[in-house]
Amino acid sequence: MYSLLSLVSLASVLGYTGASDIDSANGVYSGSQTPHQFPWNTYNYCNAPHVNAAHYTVPSNSSGAELVYMNVMIRHHKRTPDNLYPSENELNPQPGWVCTYFLESTYGSLQGKNGRSAHIFHETFIPDTHPFLSQFWNGSCDEGQLTAAGLQDAIAHRKGFAAVYMDKVRFLKAVDENDIWIRTSTEDRTYQVAGGWLYGMNPSLDNVPFKVHNEPASIDSLVPSYSCPNADSLRNQYQSIPAWTDHLNANADLKARLDATLGTAGLNAWSHPLPCNSMGACVAPEDAVKVFQIGDFEYNYIWKAAQGASTYNSLTFGVMFQELAQNFVAFQKGQETFKLRLYVGHDGSMIRLASGLGIQGPLRWPALGSEFVFEVWRTHDRSLFVQVMHEGTPAVGLEWLSLDNFITLLESNVPENIFEKCLT
Repeated sequence: MYSLLSLVSLASVLGYTGASDIDSANGVYSGSQTPHQFPWNTYNYCNAPHVNAAHYTVPSNSSGAELVYMNVMIRHHKRTPDNLYPSENELNPQPGWVCTYFLESTYGSLQGKNGRSAHIFHETFIPDTHPFLSQFWNGSCDEGQLTAAGLQDAIAHRKGFAAVYMDKVRFLKAVDENDIWIRTSTEDRTYQVAGGWLYGMNPSLDNVPFKVHNEPASIDSLVPSYSCPNADSLRNQYQSIPAWTDHLNANADLKARLDATLGTAGLNAWSHPLPCNSMGACVAPEDAVKVFQIGDFEYNYIWKAAQGASTYNSLTFGVMFQELAQNFVAFQKGQETFKLRLYVGHDGSMIRLASGLGIQGPLRWPALGSEFVFEVWRTHDRSLFVQVMHEGTPAVGLEWLSLDNFITLLESNVPENIFEKCLT
């Protein structure tokens, strides 16, 4: 279904130098640092607010309580675009995007002394004689690749996380595989962010092996990427009514203006920073502001506001909600062997989680590094309660609920017979 959502990749993904023109108390898009004149937890698409020692307080009604278990889900950090313009090369600076200093390791080894191999790393090679060079930027970065700045943000986020849960609350005493279980998608950038996350918590883990888990790409519930044609059909239906089509019509002039600048007429989705074409025509800051507003509208409509959105959400993320529920049930029964489970996903993961949890107010395009933290606290009478942290602050309405009620909330997003409901 036609969407305006990917008209322009947010400038901040690659550091658009003029984006400060569009920063405001409603949102920051110019870089990882939120300007000092805005509150610390201002929406920042480049680098979401996160749990940090300076602003974290234990739950007010938890006197004498102990933090005993956690699940965390985050979005990966800054990456290069993964949908390109038809004439991508001319819309980028001549040097292109350089990732030479970002070593992407990909190697295998077998357990035992006879299964070793060289530690291979790969670098994207873009020869200037390639006949299709006009469709790609110059340089050494691939589509969707985590940037050096993205890795640095992941490290910085986890330093803040460690300052809270290791130093302040003293929940974790060490960063090791006995206490921490990690799951990512199959995209390189998610397990690279997991590596930055671990290093940020404990720099002694530099080059130390640490297992992460992922599901097969075709049935991954975290992205999610399992097939659910009935959910797709439902979404097509509510993106075919005036509540959706009126918004497309209202922004037709904007799309036409950007089509003329970027050569994208006829494309339903494409992505990149706010560029200038070879004739000198550039995307205006006011158009960028409008695109960001469109992004927020579309995410909220598709995953929350539309009639049928909750069903679509539960069908496409129900398997992930089931896994989360099972984690907390296992802990409740004394069967959990880990203290912390971490999931590194994508914007599609975060928006579905936010919707299913009932996060109040209109939902927004999930920022890079977006974060949910689920804390389980045991009170002096051994009752178990959950505090949900979203982007560094307690989620309204989810500040302190019994573990039983939290599990019920998660399970309410799991359709019965989800396989049949998706495919038959």
